Amino acid sequence: MSMTMDDSIKRWTAKRKTAPVIEIIQGKTTVSEASRSFDLTPSEVEGWVEDAKRGMENSLRANPLHIREQYEKQLRDLQEAYGKAAGATGPKKLQALLDT
Repeated sequence: MSMTMDDSIKRWTAKRKTAPVIEIIQGKTTVSEASRSFDLTPSEVEGWVEDAKRGMENSLRANPLHIREQYEKQLRDLQEAYGKAAGATGPKKLQALLDT
């Protein structure tokens, strides 16, 4: 990786996040190696990779979505997934959980 553990990073800007994400996408390193190298959680690094993939997909669209549209779509998808998960547990059980 281009940075070492000795490089103390106080703030992970988008530009700094890009370097390990590109190396992961190119297969030069793994999420677990990057997370160990920079003392980050694997889920944090995986989140960066997922964000990068969504951004790449959007930028390659014929009509890219604006940032607000991207977040609104993501919110709708999460709400739909939550609704499906709530339906799987049953309305009574969900209501019981909400009442506690």
